[in-house]
Amino acid sequence: MITAVVGVLGTLFAPLLHQRLTVRQRAEEALIEDRRRRFEERRAAYTAMNRASRQFHTLLKDALHRIRDDVYTDDDRARLEEARRDYRDQYAEAQMIVPERVLAASRDLNTVLAGIDAVAKRIDRGIPREGETAAVALLELKDAEPRLSEMRRIMREDLGLTD
Repeated sequence: MITAVVGVLGTLFAPLLHQRLTVRQRAEEALIEDRRRRFEERRAAYTAMNRASRQFHTLLKDALHRIRDDVYTDDDRARLEEARRDYRDQYAEAQMIVPERVLAASRDLNTVLAGIDAVAKRIDRGIPREGETAAVALLELKDAEPRLSEMRRIMREDLGLTD
């Protein structure tokens, strides 16, 4: 009699146990997939931010050289403005998914790049403030280089990439 009861109970509870294990496994798989998706989002945002900030930095430096040499053209202005907008857009997008320490590093970089961009525009328009020259702005732009490196280091660290 006991054997029969155990057999019947085992038959009845086996599907429930199987269902419970399946639900748990699916929840774990969903969690793993969510972590992978978030990692990929951060990696894509970091890649885009790094590319856009470096491109903006490079074109800003080129613009200052060309302004200094009095060979700055409308095409140069358009390329710099496009790079600035791309940088701004990538930064805005990243603000929604990256950790605060990455945003802090990018804000430090943004302070330098935005300031130098404003100086370049004033010089180009012929209304520089006292002491603003392309040569001085180029020297000040060097402050962005360690900030670029620091931002990249923090991003790589967040992704688990350490040297």
